[in-house]
Amino acid sequence: MDKTSLSSNWKKLQATLKKDTSTAKRKSSDRDGDATVKKRKTEKPKTKTTITTGDKPTLKRKRMSERTELATDSKFQASPTRRKSSAGVPAEPKISSRAGKENEGRSPTAELGKYVAMDCEMVGVGPNPDNDSVLARVSVVNFNGDQVYDSYVRPKEMVTDWRTHVSGIAPKHMVEARTFEHVQKEVAEIMKDRILVGHAVSNDLDALLLSHSKRDIRDTSKHAPYRKIAGGGSPRLKMLAEEFLGLKIQDGAHSSVEDARATMALYRREKDAFEREHLKKWPARMIADNREKGDGDKKKKKKKKTTRKR
Repeated sequence: MDKTSLSSNWKKLQATLKKDTSTAKRKSSDRDGDATVKKRKTEKPKTKTTITTGDKPTLKRKRMSERTELATDSKFQASPTRRKSSAGVPAEPKISSRAGKENEGRSPTAELGKYVAMDCEMVGVGPNPDNDSVLARVSVVNFNGDQVYDSYVRPKEMVTDWRTHVSGIAPKHMVEARTFEHVQKEVAEIMKDRILVGHAVSNDLDALLLSHSKRDIRDTSKHAPYRKIAGGGSPRLKMLAEEFLGLKIQDGAHSSVEDARATMALYRREKDAFEREHLKKWPARMIADNREKGDGDKKKKKKKKTTRKR
């Protein structure tokens, strides 16, 4: 055969093979491209949050709620100075955040309930103001610590020592102060048929010229566990609040509202122990009433026995 014809045929074959190879490459690349597109279409989109049906919250909401709980827990951690109650459970102050209005008198919104706590502020009068005191402010809170009553009281005597650095009372407060008789009447109505909580509350009652049944009084200055930190004597309210509640009060001028709230918180902390000790001195009225009824029935029965039939 002619070598020239072989070389030309070889060249044609080589060109044909090159075309087939390039076509195959193109087809394979096209197939790969289609496969990629198909993979992209079938692949599920990635989402950061998982939404569930029903009442179950989303993952994002769960994380937000967890962060909120952590922040809340860190905000209300127990104070290192706070002691445990007699039941072994750490006490919580739980003092109400409702500030109330200064000198507003009877609150139109706060509910009274069964328990009220009272505190008073005094000023000095007469030639010996260190010993002679009269009422200048009265504050009452309910079981939750909400301000029920607050009023400045206009003294009848000449004030010779306002004791502003301690009492927080100044002459400017007397401009809108109520009369003693007005305050006395309103406080008496609030205390009626209720448990009165106070710290050395007999002093407050004397200042108001009021009396209250001892059966219905709970005095934090006489509670045995609280008296231990004062060596068996009468402890100061400031000491009790810091030791058992982790609260600092009376750093400057006193506030009768703040003191009344601290007193109620101290009572609530040891409420069960207070009531147990109180029952030892003042048994329940129902028992006494039942005894009286029982004695009356016995007397009636005796009378029936003495009668004779004829």
